[in-house]
Amino acid sequence: MQPLASLRQGLARLIRPRRPETGPIRLGRRRIYILPTWAGLLYALTLVAMLLGAINYDLALGHALVFLLVSLGLVGMLHAHKNLLGLEISAQGREAVHAGELAHFRLQVQNPGPSPRPGLEWSASPRQPMQLQHLPGNDTGHLDLALEAPRRGWLELPPLKLASRYPLGLFLAWAHPWPAARCLVYPKPRFTPLPPGRQSGHSGAYPGREGQEDFAGFRERQPADSPRHVAWKAAARDAGDKPLLVKTFSGGAREELWLEWEDTSGDTEERLSILAGWVMDAEGAGLDYGLRLPRQALAPDHGTAHRQRCLQALALYPGATP
Repeated sequence: MQPLASLRQGLARLIRPRRPETGPIRLGRRRIYILPTWAGLLYALTLVAMLLGAINYDLALGHALVFLLVSLGLVGMLHAHKNLLGLEISAQGREAVHAGELAHFRLQVQNPGPSPRPGLEWSASPRQPMQLQHLPGNDTGHLDLALEAPRRGWLELPPLKLASRYPLGLFLAWAHPWPAARCLVYPKPRFTPLPPGRQSGHSGAYPGREGQEDFAGFRERQPADSPRHVAWKAAARDAGDKPLLVKTFSGGAREELWLEWEDTSGDTEERLSILAGWVMDAEGAGLDYGLRLPRQALAPDHGTAHRQRCLQALALYPGATP
């Protein structure tokens, strides 16, 4: 079994694509490779022994049985190859993740023919278990692949392995599609106390400043608003028929929090992890916060889009390990 696996690995290194491909990848005849499995080798050895016995004892029915089983094996080889032929594959990265988490990629597999494609085996890494897929005829299937994201920066989808042992398990047909897709990996957050903020000196209507500002009224809730600012009593009276309202306050100075590179310590990765933790804490607290890095600064703001801009700046900070 070990020599056969070594042979497959050597062939995989030779036939693996050199770079990712944009657009849908169509598996043609020259992109599909096939070798007998361990069961297929035992099947062939058994047929050789049966053929020698039929020749030795001059058994006509023995010859017929051997030739029938050989034909069955060849038909199985053709079907294993046909099970991958013509498939169209594309991929895209999902939402960004933090280092140490699993990055998810979405595969789209289209079967242009009327025949179903059973027993498709997908893998993005030799250490990753195979994921099975059954694709009906003239249909498009989707598959989620999860990869470890060990470090910040862009995580590229590696070359994939698509294999099939259908229908008899005697032959393994496989291909190495490499669709171009990547996922952004943020630094792993390290949660430490937020640095002290500063007063900007201007006033207005801002949510969540109870105790420092005067109540100014209500407004419709935005996605970036914290749930603790929602007027739950008013929502209960409306019985869910109207949009959620948020309390607003005015009359106080708005606090702006600057997350400074100079306020952190340690090596580059440790500093980025501290800043990532501060970004998430400041967003969770509903603060206006800015990010100041060497040669880059993001003005104070809040909301999901601002949080993503800050985390992206940290993820792509120069010095990321490729």
